[in-house]
Amino acid sequence: MESNTMTTYKDLTPAPKVDKKTLNKMVWMSTMLQASFNYERMQSSGWLWAMLPGLQKIHTNKDDLAASMTHNMDFINTHPYLVTFVMGIVLSMEQQKMDIQTIRSVRISTAAPLGGIGDALFWYTFVPIVAGVTAIQAQNGNILGPILFFVIVFGAQMALRFALMYWSYNLGMSAVASLTKHAKEFTHAASVMGIFIVGALISNMGSTSLEIVFSSGGLTTNVQGQLDSILPKVIPLALTLMCYALLKKKWTPIKCIVLLLVIGIVGCMFGVWATGGAYTALIPVPWHA
Repeated sequence: MESNTMTTYKDLTPAPKVDKKTLNKMVWMSTMLQASFNYERMQSSGWLWAMLPGLQKIHTNKDDLAASMTHNMDFINTHPYLVTFVMGIVLSMEQQKMDIQTIRSVRISTAAPLGGIGDALFWYTFVPIVAGVTAIQAQNGNILGPILFFVIVFGAQMALRFALMYWSYNLGMSAVASLTKHAKEFTHAASVMGIFIVGALISNMGSTSLEIVFSSGGLTTNVQGQLDSILPKVIPLALTLMCYALLKKKWTPIKCIVLLLVIGIVGCMFGVWATGGAYTALIPVPWHA
């Protein structure tokens, strides 16, 4: 019960620096951050699991260790690739035996913004870009596609985890100011780059085209050919902009996917979409030569 009410540690003597072996172990253990994810405390169990080797090195007093483990089980939700940044700061504060409430406040205030930053940099930018590039390899039957995806994403996140752990642990509290100084500009630039590359992927991989051909008096008009002469890949662009507009109107991605499926099925029934001869229109239409 005492550990639940402690606001300061009993042993206030700063602990020695945590060794590299322990820091490396904590980095690897941080990959299990979301292994016991729950809606009561989010990532708290995985957080404590990853922090434990360092806490055991710092707190030789059993009551202090119990108090530290207790407050490190508080609610936390951050981006898994950036979690070691928060871990390094908290570990540095624990090493200095700072006030428990201060450590709690810094952990929460640092972890939460990194969730949004990480989502913009990784879930919406880096991972989709890598997936788009390696998916082309996989579509061509190259086994290196999925292998490269795993190697690039896992390798990048582990390199970042190690770098952030050492950087934030060595800088301590000053690491927060260093990260947030240009965080907004960096996130915006990364998002713009991601949008640019996703647009290029839509152009290269978007194969949706029309199979509408009109014949009159010996003259044949291919609608898709006419569109390509004005703006190539205009159909994938139109579908993308449609989904973007719907998402802005609070549609969910699932609803957009269902709508695209309906458009695809109905379009094939009426012979609107080019299928390479795989399907024929189920309903007679006047636009097939």
